[in-house]
Amino acid sequence: MKTLTRKNFDLPQYTTKIMQFGEGNFLRAFVDWQIDYLNEHTDLDAGIAIIRPIDTDFPPLLNEQDGLYTSVVRGINENDQAVEESRIITSVNQEIAVYQDVDAYMTLAEDPNIKFIFSNTTEAGIAFSADDKFDARPATTFPAKLTQWMFARFKHFGGATDKGLFIIPCELIDYNGDELKAMILRYIEFWELGAEFKAWVEEANSFCSTLVDRIVTGHPREELPELEAKVGYQDQFMVTAEYFYLFVIQGPQELAQALKLEQLDLNIKIVDDIKPYKERKVAILNGAHTALVPVAYLADRDAVGESMNDELLNRYINALIDDEVIPSLSLAEGELKAFADSVMARFKNPFIKHQLTSIALNSMTKWKTRLLPQLITYTEKHQTAPKLMSLSLAAQILYYKGSRNDQAIPLNDDQKWLNFFQSAWAKCDAQALDITSLVTAVLQDAEHWGQDLNKLPTLTEQVSGFLAQMVATDVRTVVTETLGNKE
Repeated sequence: MKTLTRKNFDLPQYTTKIMQFGEGNFLRAFVDWQIDYLNEHTDLDAGIAIIRPIDTDFPPLLNEQDGLYTSVVRGINENDQAVEESRIITSVNQEIAVYQDVDAYMTLAEDPNIKFIFSNTTEAGIAFSADDKFDARPATTFPAKLTQWMFARFKHFGGATDKGLFIIPCELIDYNGDELKAMILRYIEFWELGAEFKAWVEEANSFCSTLVDRIVTGHPREELPELEAKVGYQDQFMVTAEYFYLFVIQGPQELAQALKLEQLDLNIKIVDDIKPYKERKVAILNGAHTALVPVAYLADRDAVGESMNDELLNRYINALIDDEVIPSLSLAEGELKAFADSVMARFKNPFIKHQLTSIALNSMTKWKTRLLPQLITYTEKHQTAPKLMSLSLAAQILYYKGSRNDQAIPLNDDQKWLNFFQSAWAKCDAQALDITSLVTAVLQDAEHWGQDLNKLPTLTEQVSGFLAQMVATDVRTVVTETLGNKE
């Protein structure tokens, strides 16, 4: 079986226009995959020079396969069908290990064709270090490395404004573009690189904050022989991902033109503010996960896909999203409903085994960030707490009793909550504390929730009622009766 190299395959190669910090699975299955489609179907002609930003020689450089690798996309498509699609990604031209070849990295600053910078250096990557020196080869942090490179570009082109860049970080922090820009400006001041360079950075470059959304399951080590047999060649850099993807970029409309987005309909949105899209993702995707976990697990299900194939649980989570979450968000209802439909399809993906207990990590904080804003909005609008969110919160409290079918649940949360629930449930079992008192104690923790939730109309009553029913019968019975009673 032949190896995936350009010598063995007649494949296109493109002009290097993108510098990318990070060689990991996510960028290769997300950004590079999208650029590959744009190269094929538009006149973008954008090759990628990947910069390995850390000092490691594992995994090997993509150069061993001339930048080529295979992406395998698997999931539920728009027609509710399970699909598996493989694609040879040809958008990567080279990978530079910056600690071994800093000259090759700095030389890219002199390339007039470079127009875009993408990055994913983990959440800790956008940081400042006072130990960084301007003459280090290279500096330690990602923003420091980028500052060195941008200063070299500024000097080489004499501060030409048309040699500025679209800088598009994909690190998972809020307003990542603003954060990266702030770090670079801090290095400019720290290293005393001058007012002219600072002005060029601020005026000639666009720092674009992003929201990225795709589950990348990574290198399919166990499945590799089977997948290589399907494609007919050896590929040590193969990467797998889910079918769904979304790339929201807060940036100027010139970026859409520069990426040739008008020539190909990809799920890339150039917007003025990513906030509504972040709220949508957190509330619908993450909120659905958090609302589903305790209910499904206590109804004897172990994974997301298994739960979504359970007719009752499927109805429950769809009703919660449609009736209680979507009406509490700001984007157009049609757009929210379409996103919710895509989320439900993702949950049913047969290629991803997402265990409920892994999602349950730090569930008390997740409940606060993912569902509480919508619960408050709904309650203020209707003057009554949403029933299914109340049911979910009751199941959350029961989950933290720590037992299912006499088997211990592996709880993982802030020690404060673990201690609280252990003590509170022990008192309940000893009949020293009733259910309503337990719920009241949970909801009144203003340090956690930001307010005393007992003051919200009907919430304490509803959560207590659902929890008492669950203890007396079981979660599945309570869900069945609640959905049956919904108008």
